[in-house]
Amino acid sequence: MQKIGTVLKNFDPFKDRYISREFQSYGIYLSEILNDYKHKSLYIKLAKTVHRSILEKALSYVRDAKTTTPNKGALFMWQMKQLKEAGNRK
Repeated sequence: MQKIGTVLKNFDPFKDRYISREFQSYGIYLSEILNDYKHKSLYIKLAKTVHRSILEKALSYVRDAKTTTPNKGALFMWQMKQLKEAGNRK
């Protein structure tokens, strides 16, 4: 995870004019890592509403998975659901 200072330092108001909040930047980051640019608005919403630790754990799971699935977004969503359910059981 990046510090707010580095995000703001790398922010270009002409190139990134639609990204004004940190959760928007993180949502775009998720869509880039998962190669799912089509659903970037979904990842922005998740970055806003879901606790960051759950998103980080799900992303870590997808990165460490040794499957060659072309749909990393689906694997991410499945793992996020599993983590949320595990948190609700506790």
